[in-house]
Amino acid sequence: MKEISIKEIEGIKIGNAQDEKGGTGCTVILCPEGAAAGMDVRGGGPASRESELLQPRAAAQKIHGILLSGGSAFGLDAAGGVMEYLEERGIGFDVGVTKVPLICQSCLFDLTVADPKARPDKAMGYEACKNAETGNYQDGNFGAGTGATVGKFYGMERCMKSGIGSYAVQIGDLKVGALVAVNALGDVFDWKTGKKLAGLLSEDKRSFCLAEEEMYKSSQIVENKFVGNTTLGVVITNGRFTKAQLGKIAAMAHNGYGRCISPIHTSADGDTIYGVSTGDVAADEDMVGTLAARVMSEAIARAVRSAKSAYGYPSCRDMEQKEL
Repeated sequence: MKEISIKEIEGIKIGNAQDEKGGTGCTVILCPEGAAAGMDVRGGGPASRESELLQPRAAAQKIHGILLSGGSAFGLDAAGGVMEYLEERGIGFDVGVTKVPLICQSCLFDLTVADPKARPDKAMGYEACKNAETGNYQDGNFGAGTGATVGKFYGMERCMKSGIGSYAVQIGDLKVGALVAVNALGDVFDWKTGKKLAGLLSEDKRSFCLAEEEMYKSSQIVENKFVGNTTLGVVITNGRFTKAQLGKIAAMAHNGYGRCISPIHTSADGDTIYGVSTGDVAADEDMVGTLAARVMSEAIARAVRSAKSAYGYPSCRDMEQKEL
């Protein structure tokens, strides 16, 4: 098994676009030749677009792109820019008079980070596509990770800055990678050591608290739980799989979320993972699903470790420097 860049997986182009001042952005994964895809949603509050396309019973067998964005449900406007970009290039499902690009999208909540009126829109979606052509994707405070934060059990007062991260490996001809924007209610841990990397801070913001332990302090029902969350991930492989198989691979990749984030999959999250197949390499579904959880775990760690402090929220780097 060797580490590769997620950009080395054939059949995809990845681009970031962001409004750094406004604290939001989007990340597009273009599949110009079309790609089979599935998804698995575990959070209770997703904001998404064209999810039904990925059901096995849906007629469409391929999609042309996935968009991850900030802006909560307002950010769904950004998909219009992706559709315009691809339609101009003759990419999409042929309906005679034009070609309709099939674009799936999920949004995370970042409205409380900087400017609540700053949201990904059609122009930003189009810009992300142009940037995908130049391969501008990078981990950290970019794209959908621009306004990402973690550790929001008590709201924004004691949370930390997060971002978007990626990781990919190759075994023989098989390539499997993950890309994830980490915007969790819970804390984030290193999947190898169990060490807390980022999340809920103590009241003086000089050390960590454990969000799960704070949750256990009361069983009282909370009617208006803080909902500024959602971790969005994509598993990409050049393995040959059907929509149904990719849905299962995405489901298994959620084990990566479970290894690294706690609490996870709550009613206040919209946690989603897509599975995308861009190639024709024969591979075992269960092996790829197990590997998907592994690469997702590392991508989550890299999303947090690559983030820089911003908007008044400290990063993992800041906490590690304190330890030194």
